[in-house]
Amino acid sequence: MRQIVLDTETTGIEPREGHRIIEIGCVEVINRKLTGNHFHVYINPQREIEQEAIEVHGITNEFLADKPVFADVADDFIRFIDGGQLVIHNAAFDVGFMDHEFAMNASTATVKTHDICTVLDTLLLARKMHPGQKNNLDALCKRYGIDNSHRQLHGALLDAEILADVYLMMTGGQTKLNLAGQSSGESGGDVDGIRRVKRNGNKLKVITASADELDQHEARLDIVQKSGGKCLWRTNHEN
Repeated sequence: MRQIVLDTETTGIEPREGHRIIEIGCVEVINRKLTGNHFHVYINPQREIEQEAIEVHGITNEFLADKPVFADVADDFIRFIDGGQLVIHNAAFDVGFMDHEFAMNASTATVKTHDICTVLDTLLLARKMHPGQKNNLDALCKRYGIDNSHRQLHGALLDAEILADVYLMMTGGQTKLNLAGQSSGESGGDVDGIRRVKRNGNKLKVITASADELDQHEARLDIVQKSGGKCLWRTNHEN
């Protein structure tokens, strides 16, 4: 399976008001493995960027002045995503902008994103998995233990790389552990090169609770019972 984890940055939040894409970042995942292939481009939107947007992604009008327009990169972009599955956080936003850009470009005026690839929205997936919780990218990074401390501002390629890690963790983490010296078979049942830990015969050290810790533990159980709750630990312990 070929998946393309994608993110965009824009001049504003509403394409119907004339806002445009200014950055596209994509990373390729095949069979749940990052391949190292990516697509990344900055785009001259031929309009001003809203100040609120600049504060989010830090991309200025001056920086984009000498960058290509969307028409110059459209064909390469379509070739990169064609036939794959796009993985996008809040896909409606990015797909809406992509369709808007395709429609404004003469050579892609009839193209729709869903005509050339399928789309998986990780925001909708996260909401099903974690209802009632925050499911933005920063919250998901914290939930799945992914380091995003280097993310000071939004950036399409950086966010796509982070989202790829989040998506793989959300959907089961690593599907294959590549150990040193390990060879791969077609069946996927890799066993060669696995290094097993050998015990040296020494007994494991057992650390017991101190008297003070045991007293605190019993005091906590007393509180549970007084509050009307059933103290399962004490029930099991007595049995």
